Amino acid sequence: MDLNENKLLINSLRKGEEKAYMFLLDKYHRRLHAYALTLVDDHSLAQDIVQNVFLRTWQYRKKLNHKYTIQSFLYKSVYNEFVNTYKKDKAMMLLQMKYYEALHQEIEKIDEKKIEEIIQLVTKEVDKLPPKCKQIFSLSKKEGLTNMEISEYLNISIKTVEAHITKAFSILKDKLDGKIEISLFLLFGVNFTQKVD
Repeated sequence: MDLNENKLLINSLRKGEEKAYMFLLDKYHRRLHAYALTLVDDHSLAQDIVQNVFLRTWQYRKKLNHKYTIQSFLYKSVYNEFVNTYKKDKAMMLLQMKYYEALHQEIEKIDEKKIEEIIQLVTKEVDKLPPKCKQIFSLSKKEGLTNMEISEYLNISIKTVEAHITKAFSILKDKLDGKIEISLFLLFGVNFTQKVD
């Protein structure tokens, strides 16, 4: 059975097949966590949002509809969970919400194959970064370490860490052209309104 096929996956989930749920976790957890990070910029809160989404997906699996892609459903669920988490927070500015809505709409337009292509493209370009630059960028964006933690771990100044991350963004922005925003937030949870001048 090919669980990559949307209808089969949803039917298997509706039947309560654990194998289908594990497939869902393996395939989407990292991406959804990266997406949640663009919304909350907090690793533990992003993790909570994603866990809640997966728990609810399993809890209400019988309501899943194979007319809609599971990918769209999951991204929409993460976005809705984020909105529910923050709707009482008066500090959430309208402009920020508009930005997040725009990003979410872009995500919904991308099909599964395109996401895989983007991930491969970004991974390839990250691999081409200068060694130190790549190491620091990966510690920051893949491992989720703060600049201070990277500074202590590598025994270098915070300014050096910041310089390497800025350099990495600059190189990737140049290489990925117009696809930079959608590409990097899909893979690493990068919000360019906050991270790059």
